[in-house]
Amino acid sequence: MPGGRGAEATAVKRVEGLDKLTGAERYVDDLTIPGCLWGMTVRSPAPRGRVREVRFGTAVDWSEFTIVDQTDIPGENAIKLLETDQPVLAGSAVRHVHEPVLLLAHESREMCRRGVAAVEIVVESEDPIFDFRLSPTPDQIQHGSDNVLKRLSIVKGDVEAALAAATYVVEGAYETGAQEHVYLETQGMVAWVEDDGAVVVKGSMQCPYYIHAALTHALGRDDDGVRVIHAPTGGGFGGKEEYPSTIAAHAALLALKAGRPVKIIYDRGEDMAATTKRHPAQVRHRTGLDAEGRLLAQDIEVDLDGGAYVTLSPVVLSRAIIHAAGPYSCDNVRIVGRAMLTNSVPYGAFRGFGAPQSQFANERHMDIVASRIGMDPAELRRINLLREGETTSTGQVISDGADRIEVLDAALRHAEYAKRQERHVAFNAEHPYLRRGIGLASFYHGAGFTGAGEVYLKSRVGLAARPDGSVAVLAASTEMGQGTTTVFTQIAAERLGYADGDVSIVEPDTAVVPDSGPTVASRTVMVVGHLVERACDNLRARLEVAADGTGDELKTAIRQWYADHPGGSLQVEAEYHKPEWVEWDDEAYCGDAYAAFSWATYIAEVEVDLRTCNTRVTDFVAVQEVGRVMNETLARGQVQGGVVQGIGWALMEECKLEAGATRNNQLTNYIIPTSVDVPPVRVFFLQKAGAPGPGGAKGIGEMPIDGPAPAVINAVAAALGRQPTSIPLTPERLFDMLEDAS
Repeated sequence: MPGGRGAEATAVKRVEGLDKLTGAERYVDDLTIPGCLWGMTVRSPAPRGRVREVRFGTAVDWSEFTIVDQTDIPGENAIKLLETDQPVLAGSAVRHVHEPVLLLAHESREMCRRGVAAVEIVVESEDPIFDFRLSPTPDQIQHGSDNVLKRLSIVKGDVEAALAAATYVVEGAYETGAQEHVYLETQGMVAWVEDDGAVVVKGSMQCPYYIHAALTHALGRDDDGVRVIHAPTGGGFGGKEEYPSTIAAHAALLALKAGRPVKIIYDRGEDMAATTKRHPAQVRHRTGLDAEGRLLAQDIEVDLDGGAYVTLSPVVLSRAIIHAAGPYSCDNVRIVGRAMLTNSVPYGAFRGFGAPQSQFANERHMDIVASRIGMDPAELRRINLLREGETTSTGQVISDGADRIEVLDAALRHAEYAKRQERHVAFNAEHPYLRRGIGLASFYHGAGFTGAGEVYLKSRVGLAARPDGSVAVLAASTEMGQGTTTVFTQIAAERLGYADGDVSIVEPDTAVVPDSGPTVASRTVMVVGHLVERACDNLRARLEVAADGTGDELKTAIRQWYADHPGGSLQVEAEYHKPEWVEWDDEAYCGDAYAAFSWATYIAEVEVDLRTCNTRVTDFVAVQEVGRVMNETLARGQVQGGVVQGIGWALMEECKLEAGATRNNQLTNYIIPTSVDVPPVRVFFLQKAGAPGPGGAKGIGEMPIDGPAPAVINAVAAALGRQPTSIPLTPERLFDMLEDAS
C-alpha cells in the first residue's frame, strides 16, 4: 500500500470511545440552545379515512403554542425519497395509525404533552387493508390499480423445463415478521433559523444529504437555504436512514413559524409506535434437484408488506430478490417479487435490507430439501455452493478468489458439527423433556448499492490539509456506533504514513462536507473508504510527493504550500468511478449486482425445553470471508451484535399489530435478547484480498443479520424433528406447532 503501514498494521483504538465511555459525548437531546421550544406531533387515531375535523380542547391555553398544519408547508407537502407519496403532514386523509397531522411547540415539555393530549383528530373511517398476502377489494385500493408498490423479477434459464426433468421437486412457504430497531437513542432533531434565513437542522441520522434533499423539497428552498448537521448518533440499524427526513421537516416547520429553535425528541413509546420497522415477508419456494442433490431449478416468490407509503420498499425488494436464491449454483432461476401497500405504519430500511427475509426462507428451505431427499444439510450445501467461475441468479460471474467451501468447512470444524449431531441423538433419546439440536446457514451479502446505484450517487470525499501538516477527512458518512470515525482515521493514516493523531474526521455537515452518499448498504468502508484512499493519493499528487514518500515528507510539503499561499486552503477530492468490469442491466435485472460479495456460514446450537417451549441458544459459530478486516475489534463487534439481533428476530421479537399499529410499543413487552439469552458467539474471519475496498476490504455491517435466524431455526428443527416455517418462533408459537403435530 503506497506510503502506508500495510494490511497487517495495528488497528486504531476507537477514536470516540472515551467520550462515550465517560458520558462526555453530546447527543441531540444533550444540546442546550437558548430560547429552544419543545416540539411534538399530533397523530391520526385511525388506520385509514378522511380527516373531517381537528378539535382543540379547552384544557390548555392555545395562545401559548406554536401550531403547524399542512397549510404551513411552503414547498410540496411530501417527503422526497424514491417517490413523493408520503405527506409531511396529513391533510384531508390518513393512511395509517400514528400518521402525523399536526405539530405543536411550547416552552414547556410537559405543557406540550398536554397540548397533544388535548387535540382530537376526527376521522371518517374508510376500509383499510392489513394483510399483504391478500388481494385488496376495489374500495381498499390506494396505490395504482392493485396496491402493488413495486414489482421486480429475475429470470435465468428455463425453470419449468428444469422442474419437469428434476428427480425431486420440493415446495415450501416461509414467513418472517416485523422487527423493531431498538437503537439506544430514540429519534431526535433540533432546528433553527440563522440570521441569513437559512434553516439549520441538527440531529440523529445516517444520511445528512437525504435530509437535505427532503428539506429543500418540503420547504421550497434552494440548496443554500438548508443546512443539515449530524449529531453523535446512538445507533441506527437503518431506522435513521429515511425516517429522520420526516422529523427534521417537522422541527424545521415549527422553527420557521415560531421564529425560535425547536427540539423534537421522541420517547420510546412514540418511537416504537410511529417509526419504520423491518418489512414482514412471505417467501414461497419450488425447487428441483437431480438424484445427487444438485440444484436444477429455483422458482421463488417474494412478497413484502410495504405499509402505507412507498418509502424504500422498492430497493428493499430489490436486495431481497437478488439474495433470494442464496450463494448457490443453479442454471435455472425465476424470482418474482412484490411489495404491497397496507394500512400499517410504513416499513423501511433495516439492517440487511430485505436479504435477511429472503435468505431465511432459502436456508430454511435448504434444510427441508435435505430432509426430504435424505441428505445431511451440510452436504447439500457443499454440493451446491458457488465455485469460481459460476454465476449467481442475476448471471454475475463469481471470480473473487474466495472459497465458499472453505468457509463452510471452517464453520463445521469450529462448531464440531458432526460430533455434536451424534451427542444430540444420544441426549435426546434419554432426556425426558430437553431436546438439543445444531443447525447451519450458508449465505452471502452484496456490499454497496445494487447495480448502477453507486454510479448514480457519484459519491465524493474531500481531504483538507492543515497548515501544521495534519489532514482532515471530509465525508458525509456518519458515526452511529459502528466505527466509521475510527476506520476512516486508520485508512487515511495508513495511506499517508501518518500517526493516527495526525488525522481528524470532520463532523458531517452539508455546508462543509461533500456528498459521499448514505451510511447504508455495507458501503462505508468498501466504497467511501476507498475514496478516502484516493483522496490521499490526490493530495500527494498535487504536492508532487512520491507515492512511497514518508509522512514527514508530506507534512513538509504541506507546510511549504501554506508558506507559498498565505491565507490559502489546501483541499482535494476523490469521486466514485465504478470498476470497469461491473455491468448491470436495470431493465432485464441481470448482470453484476454488486462489486463484491461477503460470504459466511453460521452454526447455532440450541436446547428446547418441552415443558415451557422455551428455546435457548447455547453456542454460536460465525465464520465469514469479508476480504481484509480493517479493525478486528470493531468487525468482531459488528458480527456479535448482528448475531444477537438475529437471535432476537428468530425467537422473541414479535411486533403485535392492531389496526396496523404496534400494540406492544414498549420494552416491557417487546422482548429483545438480554445477556442471559446470548450464547458464546465465536467469530472467525477468512481474509482474501481482491475486493475494491481499502486493502481488499469488503462490506461487513449488514451480513451478520442474514444468517442467525435460519441457523437457529434449523437447529430447532433438528432438535424436535419438526419443520418450523415462520419467525419469530416464540414459546407460544412453538407450543401451537407441537400441539398441531401431536
